[in-house]
Amino acid sequence: MTPLRPNPARPTPARPNSDRPTTPHLDRAPWPADLKALSDAELARLAGELREETISAVSVTGGHLGSGLGVVELSVALHAVFDAPRDKIIWDVGHQCYPHKILTGRRGRIRTLRQGGGLSGFTKRAESDYDPFGAAHSSTSISAGLGFAAARDLGAPGVGDVVAVIGDGAMSAGMAWEAMNNAGALGKRLFVILNDNEMSISPPVGALSEYLSRIYANGPLHDLKALAEGAAALLPGPAREGARRARDLVRGAALGGTLFEALGFSYVGPIDGHDMGQLLRVMRAARARADGPVLIHCLTVKGKGYAPAESSADKYHGVAKFDVVSGEQAKGKPAAPSYTAVFGEQLTRAAALDPRVVGITAAMAEGSGISKLKARFPERAFDVGIAEQHAVTFAAGLAAAGMRPFCAIYSTFLQRAYDQVVHDVALQNLPVRFALDRAGLVGADGATHAGAFDLAYLCTLPNFTVMAAADEAELARMVATAAAHDAGPIALRYPRGNGTGVAIPEAPQPLEIGRGRVLREGSAVALLSLGGRLEECLAAAEALEARGLTCTVADARFAKPLDRGLILRLARGHAALITVEEGAAGGFGAHVLQLLAAEGALDRGLRIRTLTLPDRFIDQDTPERMYAEAGLTAADITAAALAALGVDAATEAATA
Repeated sequence: MTPLRPNPARPTPARPNSDRPTTPHLDRAPWPADLKALSDAELARLAGELREETISAVSVTGGHLGSGLGVVELSVALHAVFDAPRDKIIWDVGHQCYPHKILTGRRGRIRTLRQGGGLSGFTKRAESDYDPFGAAHSSTSISAGLGFAAARDLGAPGVGDVVAVIGDGAMSAGMAWEAMNNAGALGKRLFVILNDNEMSISPPVGALSEYLSRIYANGPLHDLKALAEGAAALLPGPAREGARRARDLVRGAALGGTLFEALGFSYVGPIDGHDMGQLLRVMRAARARADGPVLIHCLTVKGKGYAPAESSADKYHGVAKFDVVSGEQAKGKPAAPSYTAVFGEQLTRAAALDPRVVGITAAMAEGSGISKLKARFPERAFDVGIAEQHAVTFAAGLAAAGMRPFCAIYSTFLQRAYDQVVHDVALQNLPVRFALDRAGLVGADGATHAGAFDLAYLCTLPNFTVMAAADEAELARMVATAAAHDAGPIALRYPRGNGTGVAIPEAPQPLEIGRGRVLREGSAVALLSLGGRLEECLAAAEALEARGLTCTVADARFAKPLDRGLILRLARGHAALITVEEGAAGGFGAHVLQLLAAEGALDRGLRIRTLTLPDRFIDQDTPERMYAEAGLTAADITAAALAALGVDAATEAATA
């Protein structure tokens, strides 16, 4: 994809279609530089239009809505005050970047969000110069921003001011505080915007906004904390209490000031993140006078300006396509339960049977299924915030104390805690159960959320047992297996989305560790599947048998320990062996190859192919198209088997 570049001509965009909102001010500003020509009042009106355009676009594409609506005014103010792309605006995580994309030359493509060949749902360097740093995992913005600031001060061209926008949830991660500590020590000019949507000030906020705006426009930067406290003291009781609570978020009373000030930052706030006038005055004043790191604490409302989002429990964090007027989201056809739901139900069942079972998640209670456990056994469900490293070692402590912890973390996020997995869990052989959701390719969230590497990085670790579920019934059995497994750490991985529709046992029984299963027998080719490609292997077997090639199809179930007896039998009894997995090279197939080599099974001319995800990142699309690009469909498996047997499919078809 050709990166978008700021166009000096700044062409006026095409008029919106009749079914889209009327946006006269937004139409005048296809690029951030155009915002400089608008008055503050016009920028406020443009923000309202930007909110409507964001709602309209996401109603068509689905995606992350509430977080973007919460930063509409902030997005406009940042681009009106700073000079991107020379000034670097770095959005933490990236869920909230849709308004930013509309303002930075991508409005014409905003209805391709999260689709194949379309805009990413996160910031992406290859997509635009206005995205200086890619995101999708949390709490990286301040570290990256400090890197830009240090490079600027070392003479790197093309780097001006640096702004990192981070949410209060992302500030729960240790990496954010490590970056703050380093930034304060270095003392470099850096702006951190704390987007705090967990607290709010009651309606009389206008007095605080107006008073603080005057202060910030005229006072020395180092006096802002005291003046902000004086402004809050003038407010009526409810608003004064709201301001106090907001400051308490970051206050360290024992230190005699805010935690941020103790780390070397000038702290400004709290301010109303939806008051355009105040935002503009504060940012202009800070930009004009800052000579070191500054933190601006903005209070925002997730889902702001769209009633269905504001009234929803999750603030429309992630939505399907929806009707703008009613807010009703499109519903798919009734289907099998999702793997996440099955895990949550089975974990709750295990907890009902054993009081030692507990669940841990890192700010993904709904996404991981831990919410089901929390609803029934709240004292045994722990959400530690966006802190995967802590989650793993916390689970290790629970295991060392005799509990049976399930640490439920998306595969792509467990990477953030690999050192803890190695040293705090595997090395001590502690029975932590890892539930790895979103294994394999995940569709619209793209490469950043793909669970591609866990097989490779877990199967190398001593003491580990690693399982992969082929369907929802197998997942239920694997939860029971993990609950009963006290011999060491154990992981179960499963895909995103719905199951295959198989019946789930009422009382799932544990599997025998390291034992796979055979679903059909043949003699020509053996297809050995691990995880969610089993149905594709069965379809490939049908296609091969239509050519007169009988197939054995086996479900390995375990990537570690391998079912040595099954694998060696498959190697002895077939001319070709194909392994299939939803993971990167170096995982299951590599361990099968090592076993076969060690046992001399390759000495007899066995033809073997290992089908894995390719050695590249795959951009967002439908899961079906992504797996087709990866070469892991039934047709690909069939072709690999034919190639291994020396059958030229094209020649065969031509002579049929």
